[in-house]
Amino acid sequence: MKLTVVGGGSTYTPELIDGFARLRDTLPVEELVLVDPAHERLELVGGLARRIFAKQGHSGRIVTTDDLDAGVEGADAVLLQLRVGGQAAREQDETWPLECGCVGQETTGAGGLAKALRTVPVVLDIAERVRRTNPDAWIIDFTNPVGIVTRALLQAGHKAVGLCNVAIGFQRKFANLLGVSPADVHLDHVGLNHLTWETGVRLGGPEGENVLPKLLAEHGDAIAADLHLPREILDRLGVVPSYYLRYFYAHDEVVRELRTKPSRAAEVAEMERQLLKMYGDPALDEKPALLGKRGGAYYSEAAVDLAASLLGGGGSTYQVVNAYNHGTLPFLPDDAVIEVQAAVGPKGPSPLPVPAVDPLYAGLMANVTAYEDLALEAALRGGRDRVFRALLAHPLIGQYEYAETLTDRLIAHNQEHLAWA
Repeated sequence: MKLTVVGGGSTYTPELIDGFARLRDTLPVEELVLVDPAHERLELVGGLARRIFAKQGHSGRIVTTDDLDAGVEGADAVLLQLRVGGQAAREQDETWPLECGCVGQETTGAGGLAKALRTVPVVLDIAERVRRTNPDAWIIDFTNPVGIVTRALLQAGHKAVGLCNVAIGFQRKFANLLGVSPADVHLDHVGLNHLTWETGVRLGGPEGENVLPKLLAEHGDAIAADLHLPREILDRLGVVPSYYLRYFYAHDEVVRELRTKPSRAAEVAEMERQLLKMYGDPALDEKPALLGKRGGAYYSEAAVDLAASLLGGGGSTYQVVNAYNHGTLPFLPDDAVIEVQAAVGPKGPSPLPVPAVDPLYAGLMANVTAYEDLALEAALRGGRDRVFRALLAHPLIGQYEYAETLTDRLIAHNQEHLAWA
């Protein structure tokens, strides 16, 4: 089995490598190719990757290359984890929206739109080259904004599935609180990427006992603290929202906080400098503890599980993925990309039935889906007016004066990445 990671020079990659090494019985990778144009960075990451495999007794071969076409040739699956513009572009995404009193964040609001505009054309070019070289390969997208990027891939006819680590993070957290194995925890997870709610926590599978009320009663304070939301909100809702919902439920509070501290991009950039220095140490043969603060917790386990299921291996039957709606949520278009539990196999994901969704959540999902429609149109076709329409549609913006100003700033900060600007 051959897997290719595009963006293999990411400081995330040792987390993925560690998962491949530990879970080699689930996903028996014989050749792993790390593709990245940043040669020096790639060699640091690749060197550590080989040492991790060696330490854990994995016999697979790890190849590093900046040649995308060669890297994807013959691959059974291609994982995308790239960041167009790097942390410098992320720093901008997180700062200029704050000047208008709007959340500055890399996956939602104006910053999220900027990332989508930079990313979608690049990902589609990569996917076309994968299809020319190996049309049977699955594309697993971990590149944000996952929902929009996955929809672009599916709309272009690619064999693609979107992956996020939010659900597996909740699964692990809830399992720990309940004192059970993560495999025993099934989430009633519903929404769009980075706009999701856990409406049930079931033991043993989709039909198991719902212990979410027990979780909230006994551990509500700890869960609320992790989400930076008041316990009262969780009790009133009776669900556990993704931490990204704080940008919607406490927007002005978040803006005030973001204006008084360094950006997350600046923190991550400093972490990356430290991590790359560590990766260059020939004595290091395991992922360093600092990587846990970088983000992407449990990404490797989710990626291994998904790839194994798609390639006919021993992955979990049910996984939370980003896939076409196809009637699963009747209030959204069939071609909307939703994030729900699905049965995953070699033919791809099949979303499980979802009980009726409370209008409180369905309304926000419908609004953000409309924004994602417009965002993808802007990413594919360009143009100031399309950017403006997407910003005006976003529930975190919505006012024409903000949309006008943010449109100008988005284009000004991203000209080098926008072919039409």
